[in-house]
Formats: sequence, structure tokens, C-alpha cells
Amino acid sequence: MSNQKSLQLAQGCAAKVSPRLMFNLFVAVASLATMPVVQAQSAESYGNNHAPMYGTANSYMGLNAGQSDFSRVNNGTGLFGSDKNTTAYNIYAGSYFNNKTMGFELGYIDFGSINRAGGRTKADGINLSLIGRMPISGAFNLLGKVGTLYGRTDVSSAAGSGITASSETGFDWTYGVGAEYAFNPQWSGVLQYDEHFLKFSNSGRDRITNLALGARYHF
Repeated sequence: MSNQKSLQLAQGCAAKVSPRLMFNLFVAVASLATMPVVQAQSAESYGNNHAPMYGTANSYMGLNAGQSDFSRVNNGTGLFGSDKNTTAYNIYAGSYFNNKTMGFELGYIDFGSINRAGGRTKADGINLSLIGRMPISGAFNLLGKVGTLYGRTDVSSAAGSGITASSETGFDWTYGVGAEYAFNPQWSGVLQYDEHFLKFSNSGRDRITNLALGARYHF
């Protein structure tokens, strides 16, 4: 894949993000990770005037902060106001295989707390994901991830809201795309968009999205 086509793909993701698009991007990253031509291109890019991406580091830990979106969560009868967005935090660690294009990531995300149905709704979770990255240059990557989330929701509500106060837990799935820029072999910045499915009272499973900026330390 040429740099021009890769940049066009990144622009398309930013303009219109859908679950199908994110899944297709991740599949593309996974496929490219097994192609010798990509490894050859990566080696060539590491040999140019750019600093090698992460040096020899295969592992990283990171912290992201951003905004979670609860707008797709059921609001019951609609008699009470509901917040749509709040601040979210994500701490995580990951490791790539020797090819440095595929690996695993384990993390914790706090989606925050919103006013909803005359009460409060809180959500958080632990996720384990398969991750992939596609080098665009010696310092820039496209990222993809898909995995499972063990989520927890805690809901309080008012009478007449149509929402039952309860706490729910369970496994579901999560996926996302992003971009990463390396400032030096140890530190990089990331822009990440993720979608997570969690169980809520009265609605079965609903989706929370998260857009965040973060920093990663590579070791």
C-alpha cells in the first residue's frame, strides 16, 4: 500500500467512522502485518533520515484522556434530562510480537458518570484486545484494535423514568482505530477512537464511544 493511499484511508476514517469501516481497517492492518513487502517497506523507512520507530522496544504503557459519548444509551420515557458526554480516562499496557505490527493490549477505562433518568449512570471496564499497527513513515503509524470488554454499569433513576436502578456486569466486545506519532524512541502521542458495548438495565446492551488523546512510553 502506498503512503498516498494510506493517508487517504486515514482521512476517510476521520470523515466517517462506522463499525464496518473500523473492522475493515483492522483486518487490513492484520493482513499487512503478515506481508513481507510491508516488512521490507518498514525496514526501508527505518533506514532513512527519520529516527527508528521505538528503537528495539516491543512493549509500552499509556494514559489517555478524552470524552465519552452516552448518546446511544436508552433514556427511558424521556421525562428527565440526560447528559450526552463526560470525561473519560484510560490506562493500559501492551506488547507487540517480534514483527512489531501485531500484539495484545490490556487496559482499564473509566467512562465517567452522567445525569440520566433522574439519577446517575456510571460505567467502567477492563478490556483485552488484539492490536495492529501499520507504519506510514519512520515516525507515524495507523492503529487498529478489536477485543473483549468486561464492563460494569451502575444506574440510579427516578420513578416514572422508565429506567430501573441496577448494577450490571458482563463481557462484550470493543474495537477502535487511531493514529500515533513518535517524538523519540521512548515517547509517542496517540489519537484514539473506540467503541465499547456494555450491558445496561432496561436496554440489554448499548454502545459508548470514546475519543481521546494520550501519551505512550515504550520499553
